[in-house]
Amino acid sequence: MRRETFLAAGGFDERYTGYGGEDTDFGKALDGQGIPIAWMKGGLAYHQYHTHHMPPVHHLDSVVRNAQLFETKWGYRTMGHWLHAFRLMGLIDDTPGKPIRILRRPGAEDFALTGQRSHQPYANTTSVIRILEQRNLGITRAAS
Repeated sequence: MRRETFLAAGGFDERYTGYGGEDTDFGKALDGQGIPIAWMKGGLAYHQYHTHHMPPVHHLDSVVRNAQLFETKWGYRTMGHWLHAFRLMGLIDDTPGKPIRILRRPGAEDFALTGQRSHQPYANTTSVIRILEQRNLGITRAAS
């Protein structure tokens, strides 16, 4: 993206703080202004390596805050897959139409479940959601 296009689009919304949602918000802003977004074959992006968690339980507060800011701007919450996982983990109550409430802080078990593994170059939220859904299915069956 050329600098002048970035500046004309208004850049990133600086109300997003911490981790999550700012890039989706910027994409929505570009789309709303008719600025095309496309994948570029062969394009490279470099990202500084750091250990991480998916879903990013270590960024719970900013993900919740930024999802709510996004909803205020665009009418729906972004990062739905992360919010879904947080709900399955019992970390949040994300009842539609109400502010997201943090119910508890992530603990050692949450960090162990969501952490990057040596056999995965990148931790995967979908894998965690599958594990959580299987656990919840087992709890539901046991209660029946």
